[in-house]
Amino acid sequence: MELLPYRHKAQYYETDTMQIVHHSNYIRWMEEARVDLLEQMGLGYDKMEIEGVLSPVLSVQCEFKGMTRFAETVEIRTQLTKYTGVRFELSYEMIGPDGTLRARGTSAHCFIDGSGKPISLRRRNPAWDALFCRCAQESR
Repeated sequence: MELLPYRHKAQYYETDTMQIVHHSNYIRWMEEARVDLLEQMGLGYDKMEIEGVLSPVLSVQCEFKGMTRFAETVEIRTQLTKYTGVRFELSYEMIGPDGTLRARGTSAHCFIDGSGKPISLRRRNPAWDALFCRCAQESR
């Protein structure tokens, strides 16, 4: 399965008075890229929620390497780096139009039902589990 990078064009409202993107926006971009990755896998959040599967954020980390300015398009390369059936982790690299690394981050998530109880995707939906396993394997 070929997963394409997500692209985000920095908006004016995301910048400070120096027209540099405020650091808080990189976390939002990571979320946009995560949603895009799941949709490319065929498991968008809307589809998961219809099936009663929720996936909250457990942790997020971002390390800033360079500045992104208004109107630059950043390519966000997202990889599924770990999957256990109950939890998964993603890595992100945000690359500027000049090819430089602007930020690097990670996020961790789990699967829960509507009442907040952790669920095993392996038991709940083996086809989705196989898809996550395949995507994690291909990321290595």
